[in-house]
Amino acid sequence: MDLSPQQMAFLQRLHLAGFEIVAFPMYANYVGTRKGNCAALLVPAASGGFNIFGAPAYLIGGNFSVRVRRDGREFFVWKKESLEVTAARLTELDAFAAELSQALLPQL
Repeated sequence: MDLSPQQMAFLQRLHLAGFEIVAFPMYANYVGTRKGNCAALLVPAASGGFNIFGAPAYLIGGNFSVRVRRDGREFFVWKKESLEVTAARLTELDAFAAELSQALLPQL
């Protein structure tokens, strides 16, 4: 992926804000970012920054999980691994999404 100097500076700013810039091999066309147990995919925007592609996710074994409902309970699932959706995990995911959204806003 070819990134402009402006986008590279943007990723540096994210890094300085505590986000780790990572590659997710299954999503090679996107820039990955993670913090704690949460991650998101970023796609370059015409404005020179980035937009979130899809929705931020909770990580299981370093992989994106999906949220499913089974037998009246919710789980984060990746392949055969699962974690129950707890208030603490939801709080972490919501905080990650909000912080990342804020960090992606243009700097004035």
